[in-house]
Amino acid sequence: METESLKGVVIAAGRGSRFQGTRESKPLSPVNGRALIEWVILAAHQAGIRDFVVVTGYAREKLEPYLEKLSREKKIPISFVFNNEWEKENGLSVYKARELAGEKFVLLMSDHIFDPEILVRLMGRPIGEDEVILAVDPNVVDHPTADLEDVTKVQVEDGRIAAIGKTIAAYNAFDTGIFLCTSALFRALEESQKKGDFSLSGGLRLMGERRKAKVMDIGRAFWIDVDDEMALARAEGLLARRGDPGPGAVPAVTHRKTDGRRS
Repeated sequence: METESLKGVVIAAGRGSRFQGTRESKPLSPVNGRALIEWVILAAHQAGIRDFVVVTGYAREKLEPYLEKLSREKKIPISFVFNNEWEKENGLSVYKARELAGEKFVLLMSDHIFDPEILVRLMGRPIGEDEVILAVDPNVVDHPTADLEDVTKVQVEDGRIAAIGKTIAAYNAFDTGIFLCTSALFRALEESQKKGDFSLSGGLRLMGERRKAKVMDIGRAFWIDVDDEMALARAEGLLARRGDPGPGAVPAVTHRKTDGRRS
């Protein structure tokens, strides 16, 4: 698979209600002087993604001009898809990108900072034309950055997603929000939405039931979901530990090794 042929779809439509204070746009929240979504795009760009589709919604009038400026300055093509139903769950935002994403694409969240090497490895994995691969973190005990109350949990069996969701009782990995996808994901999301489930996990569950949702273990690689003020402060501290070196040099974080599950 040619890295250059893949687009990066970034979901940035939600309001980010867990943030407090005066932040008007969660993706534009500054992390060590750089907007949160900028960390995501530059990390993916370093991994080899050259063309981006950003799904906007809440506060698009602030986010889109910022990204247009970033596109000009960094010479990174960025297109936009507006989700006028951004209040619904994130699976709808993913589905809105179906016309621009292509047959194979990378899916990212605008609030997940990550080591670009995760994406490099993920894009090197073989994928069937009707599959999706999720990068998962198996370190579910005493994780240094994951918020157990909010993180999406995954039950992995034989290298595939057996169950996924924020409230599942049995799990052995965390969803990092980094995906290698085919257009089969859009068909699964459409089917899930017809049943009233607009979450991304809803579509992934359907693919998992058909053994079409695989996983890649990230080992001890760094990632953090910046979903509230506490996580933002934690991210700033981790990045500052090495002098805020930029998205290509995020600090290594040591995880406690475990193969257990938590309920």
